[in-house]
Amino acid sequence: MIPMSELPYHLGIKMRIYPSNEQKRLIAINSGISRSVYNKLIAINSELNQLKKVNVYVKQVADRIEALEERKSKLSKYYFYMDSEDVDSLNIAQAKRYYGAAWNMYHKVHSSGHPKYHKKGINDGYQTSCIYKSEDKKIENCTPFSGSVRFLDMKHVKLPKLGRIRISGSSYRKVLAHNPNFRIGTATIKYDASGYYLSLQIGDAVPFKAQKAKTGKKTGIDLNLDNFLTDSDGAVVDNPRYYRKSLKRLKKLQRRASRRQIRAKKEGRKLWQSKNYQKARKQASRLQRRVRNQREDFLQKLSTAYINNHDIVVLEDLRGKNLMKNHALAMSISDVGWTSFQRMLEYKAGLYGKTYIEIDKRNTTQRCHDCGSIMGHNGHEKLTLKDREWDCPMCGVHHIRDYNAALNILEKGIAKLSDQEYKIIPYDSEAAS
Repeated sequence: MIPMSELPYHLGIKMRIYPSNEQKRLIAINSGISRSVYNKLIAINSELNQLKKVNVYVKQVADRIEALEERKSKLSKYYFYMDSEDVDSLNIAQAKRYYGAAWNMYHKVHSSGHPKYHKKGINDGYQTSCIYKSEDKKIENCTPFSGSVRFLDMKHVKLPKLGRIRISGSSYRKVLAHNPNFRIGTATIKYDASGYYLSLQIGDAVPFKAQKAKTGKKTGIDLNLDNFLTDSDGAVVDNPRYYRKSLKRLKKLQRRASRRQIRAKKEGRKLWQSKNYQKARKQASRLQRRVRNQREDFLQKLSTAYINNHDIVVLEDLRGKNLMKNHALAMSISDVGWTSFQRMLEYKAGLYGKTYIEIDKRNTTQRCHDCGSIMGHNGHEKLTLKDREWDCPMCGVHHIRDYNAALNILEKGIAKLSDQEYKIIPYDSEAAS
């Protein structure tokens, strides 16, 4: 059987699930096990790192290192609750894999920091793998209806330990209708105050989506806070500001939940037993979920429209984490969803056979597209955020700030694409001679 990593096409699908009370109990147990495995590995490796700093041989230290190494490889032997019949063994393996991936990320991107302890919260979950029987491991037998994680019909799936569970959604139905023979790699079960969700990583040897027809169009997009975006064709998309529009209502619900929480603590009641607090908390959570869904729907439709109507889409390489350090703009930046929009454009371009390019944002705003002069040079003042329109001091052309930036972004993107194509042209020595 070809490993999932070697399949050329991958996709993620998400659906809502409706577990029974017994299934909810099993999900909570496995989520706790996943968190415990991750945290135990952090604790063991932290102690190992300290012990290995001892440069001279000490028998007690050597024995402790050996014991910790064995414990790390056989956690369920030392922690009996991990060997319960309610625990999915593949969940433990996936938690170990995630811990290794966290260290790899630390070594590659130091800003990500060391792996940190996972805390218990109302947002939790775990991951398991789809296993196929030995007689089913031929490519033609690996279908979404034959593994340990499988579809029973259009409204039910079967999961390890959980059994048959009802699902709802539309994304998986579209995939099943187009590609009925894909393989399931991993299944992630998550839950929060708004409900339970299942995400499947799937792979196939054929594309999941048909390639979009070429339009011959290309566009540069300038993302901003005044409007959501302005492109090089002059189109302007308004910023919906879903979070800000719901902020007044959200604050009211959160204050209500806080008052009920304080009252329950004063009366000595457990929070899970306080029905009024739980009701207020769920109301606030549902509103937050609604805002997320509104933003997600807006970004999905807009990114799909740009990919459908253009062959080349160019964006600035905006560092959302760095931009969020500006506390005056942090709320507006998180509300607008730039990073999600970039991610959607990137994967949809690959999915539908289009080209997505990210360019360095340096001087895209300060540069005059007509004459190439840069504000802030030659004694001219730099543009500030409040300068929405300006006249070039060198050529006198009047610019709308965002439209001029979009033109510069498109120009830099085309230059970058041409440079990449030039670099991959093979050198023909006979033709050169």
